This record gives sequence, C-alpha cells and structure tokens, in this order.
Amino acid sequence: MKSTVYITRKLPDNVVDKLSCHFNVRMWKEESIQVPREVLLKEIEDVEGLLCLLTDIIDKEVLDLACNLKVISNLAVGYNNIDLDSAVCRGIVVTNTPGVLTETTADLTFALLMATARRLVESSDFLRKGEWGAWSPMQLTGQDINNATIGIIGLGRIGEALVKRAKGFDMEVLYFNRKRKTELERELGIQYAELKDLLKRSDYVCLLLPYSNEVHHLIGKEELKQMKKEAILINTARGGLVDEDALYHALVEGQIWAAGMDVFEKEPVSVDHPLLTLPNVVTLPHIGSASINTRIAMANLAADNIVNVLNGAEPLTPVMLK
Repeated sequence: MKSTVYITRKLPDNVVDKLSCHFNVRMWKEESIQVPREVLLKEIEDVEGLLCLLTDIIDKEVLDLACNLKVISNLAVGYNNIDLDSAVCRGIVVTNTPGVLTETTADLTFALLMATARRLVESSDFLRKGEWGAWSPMQLTGQDINNATIGIIGLGRIGEALVKRAKGFDMEVLYFNRKRKTELERELGIQYAELKDLLKRSDYVCLLLPYSNEVHHLIGKEELKQMKKEAILINTARGGLVDEDALYHALVEGQIWAAGMDVFEKEPVSVDHPLLTLPNVVTLPHIGSASINTRIAMANLAADNIVNVLNGAEPLTPVMLK
C-alpha cells in the first residue's frame, strides 16, 4: 500500500510528479494563499509525509494529530516554524533545503543593501509621482558602498557568499559568529569582531544567522544605539532577530540612517506595519531565495528528502538537534 504525502502549497508539476511516482499525493491547490489551519489539522491525520513551507506552523497541536507521520520536509533553510523537539520525540525526521539557495540569497542581500544605500526605491517613487522638477546637487543622495565597512552577523554559507560580493566592492569585512572561523579569516581576508565592536564600526550590518530563542531580538534598542548614525541595517535572515518597534523608533529618531528588510517577525506583514510608512526603509516580501532556478531546486530537494525517508533511505539534508 502506498504511503500518502500532503503538500501545503501548490508546487510545479514536475516536483509533484516526482512524489506521485512513489506515493499518493494530496496538495493544497492554491499558490498564493496559505493552507488554512483547520485544513492542515485535518490533512495531517493519516499522512506519512508532509512537505511544508516556513509559514506553516507545525507545532505540538499538529503533531499530536499526526498518527502516521514519518517525515516533515520544510521547503526552507530555516525550521523555526516546526516544533523540532516534539517531532524528534515522536521519531519524525525533519529536513530542510540548505545549500541550493546560498548564492541567490547572497545576491538578494547585496541587492537590498545597494537599493537601501542608494535610495533606489525612494528615487523611483519620486520619479513616478512626478516630483522630479529639477536636478539638485544633494537631491536623493545616498551612502557609498565602495570602501565601506560591512559587518556580517552569522558566517554560514550565505554569509561567506556575501563576503565575496562585498570584496568586489573593496569593502572591509567584519564578522561575528557563534564560532570563530580563523581559516576563513585568512582565506577571505576578513576580521572577527565581537558583536558590540562590530555594531560600532560597521557602515552596514547584515543579519544572516538562523533564528532561535537565544537570538530573539538580537538587535534591539541598546544594539541600535551602538550603531553609527549613518549605518544601515539589512535583515534577510529571520524577522524575529530584530525588535521592529525599537528599529522603527531608531529610524524615526535618526539613530541609524536606514534599513533594508526582507523578513518580518509576523509574516505576511500587514500593510499598516509602522516600518512600511518610512521612506528610509526598503521592504521586500521574503524573496531571498526567489529565483526560478533556486525555488525549483529547493522544491526538488524537499521532494527528494521525502522519497528517501519513506523508501527507507537516509534523508539528504536532515535537521539535527543542537
């Protein structure tokens, strides 16, 4: 008898076909609408495999109803949407999709840095609204990127890829990481700095570390006070890393110059979110890995993890308890 797999969002046909060759597949048919909680709770009852997104909350309530679940394949690098402890206690394998999105997310991070620094979105709106009356020497002036100092918090795969992009702009690179990486310091020509020192010295502070309770609101009121008044904060990791209320006040009061945000603590973000009202904030709808090739690669990896586990093989990219 075939195992059953549930997919929480519409995926490309070739990915679904890969699973259908092995299993009975059920799928939420909407691409841009999240599966309702009540539907997820019903669907989870008899499936052996779940392919979900980072916006799907797979908590104890869901897992308590999952009588036959053997594998949760998260179509994301992060997995803070899953109660990992509860899953492990039940013998459920949890997987994610690291590696395949490294370069794409690094591209987006640097693009967001550049757009924020040079006020590209604000300038485009200025033009489209018919406000460009005459050229002015200081009109819409931004911050230089070349030869500036970038501070990277979280030197994983994406952080390393971002270093290479920054070096192309002759930037001085500082990094803070849970574990110091001395070999990479020599190889990439970067410098380790404690968090407080990094915040004080950096023109750009980029967050690229995974979310956990230990780093909830890592950047808050006190950390923002330590940054330069001309500094720019870029977050393409997870929204919970930043105290958004503190960031809003820091931007309004001129404690820092600007921010670029691809992620928010509560997603999808409400249109009346205070940060969306500020001209010195560039906001994106969590598109760090959103290139066609990368998203297809992520979906294929998520599917392959389910195929392996339900066919008795090892998962390709298992999530491990720390």
